Amino acid sequence: MAKPTAVVVCPGRGTYNAPELGYLARHHGGNPWLARFDALRAEVGKPALTALDGAAKFDPAVHLRGDVAAPLIHACAYLDYLAIARDKFDIVAVTGNSMGWYTALACAGAVSGEHGFAIADAMGVNSQNHAPGGQSVLVLAGDDWRVDPALETAVLAAMARHDVLLSIRLGGMLVVAGAPEALAALEADLPPLPRPPLRLAGHGPFHTPLMAASASAARSQLPVEWFGAPQIPLIDGRGAIWRGPETVPPALWDYTFGHQILQSYDFTAAITVALREFAPDHLILLGPGETLGGAIGQVLVARKWLDISSRNGFVALQGEDAFLIGMGRPGQREHAIQ
Repeated sequence: MAKPTAVVVCPGRGTYNAPELGYLARHHGGNPWLARFDALRAEVGKPALTALDGAAKFDPAVHLRGDVAAPLIHACAYLDYLAIARDKFDIVAVTGNSMGWYTALACAGAVSGEHGFAIADAMGVNSQNHAPGGQSVLVLAGDDWRVDPALETAVLAAMARHDVLLSIRLGGMLVVAGAPEALAALEADLPPLPRPPLRLAGHGPFHTPLMAASASAARSQLPVEWFGAPQIPLIDGRGAIWRGPETVPPALWDYTFGHQILQSYDFTAAITVALREFAPDHLILLGPGETLGGAIGQVLVARKWLDISSRNGFVALQGEDAFLIGMGRPGQREHAIQ
């Protein structure tokens, strides 16, 4: 009997918060990979992930910094990926959101586990190299998770008026980026939204040309020789699929440290392609956290996947036989690892 198929989704920044403190200890304590990651950080004088994860209290000034958040999130997600029961699921593709692309590279085998961690760790530092600016989240979806096209058109027009760029298309949300004064002007000029704009603390203008310094640092530090052909299809931030036999490793390196950093990341397109091209029985969202679950649900609603046309429809489906399995969500994690 064929195993259920699954597309794995790797989370990005903003998923390791106070509730996730201790995630590595709870789920992966004693894992030899965790010891390897700590050893890699010790070689360059960085604090161990086990110490950061085992802190007595979550400290936003520490845990939300790029050079701390990125390796913590990558380690949680990558070790979650290794914990998925392979005798239970046939993993047919891997994708990710924003920084989750680096984790997806390692999960798919396009880079080794050590190099995947080194990339995430380095990019946590490099992500702090950029022109002045930040990100703001604009929620377009209403309580039913549907988006009014007229509202989206009005928001995009306001963005154009104030030179604010699209950073991430995230289901029923837009993550936008720009200079601080541009974001402030946009937020004052927006039409009424379902929720007020949320400025993301500690985030730069990711996925825009303002990240040129970050891309330059990545290209000089992270060798093309680390990249190979993925063993599992990879879906990138454009919705393009990298298949093993067709992949040219230098092109994958070039995308990762070029377009992926400097142009908008379309997570909506990535999930849409995952659904339409692979028609999986499940999506498995790696931990930490589960904040990406709402964005994935909104994509399902927009595409009317499995006849889901509203938030209530998504909740009903999840209650019967979860299509989306969140490894950071108690009660669902067990379905992925047992």
